[in-house]
Amino acid sequence: MSDSIRQRVQALGLTLPTASQPAANYINHVASGNQLFISGQIPLLDGTPAYVGRVGDTLDDQQGAQAAELAALGLLGQLSDALGDDLSRVVRIVRLGVFIACTADFQRQSVVANGASNLLVNALGDKGHHVRTAVGVSSLPAGVAVEVDAIVELQP
Repeated sequence: MSDSIRQRVQALGLTLPTASQPAANYINHVASGNQLFISGQIPLLDGTPAYVGRVGDTLDDQQGAQAAELAALGLLGQLSDALGDDLSRVVRIVRLGVFIACTADFQRQSVVANGASNLLVNALGDKGHHVRTAVGVSSLPAGVAVEVDAIVELQP
């Protein structure tokens, strides 16, 4: 398998997006010791927020999972940018946080979060396995349905 994150994503028939610029007063990623923290990523299509709405209301589970996958694709874009597209520098994705804008009675956050988790494992293999938190929230930036962030362990 390739050590290029971009090539791994292309092998899945997807296109790795260019790392987007922060929308406010923060930075996209910070390395601290052997850890890389990646800021929350929302689903973007050509730089425009996608999957706007709430799961359980205007979006169904499948659309929520697609939003999570698209947000995770942005996360991989940030990872590639931070590491010069060198997957060999990654030990593993340690933690994935998935925030889902949903109705108060929605209880399938884990199904939605699988869209992001599945992409990471499919693209990165064993390095993509992670612990995860999937949390329902009342709203997210730009009105999108999902936001994901990650902590990545790097080679010393």
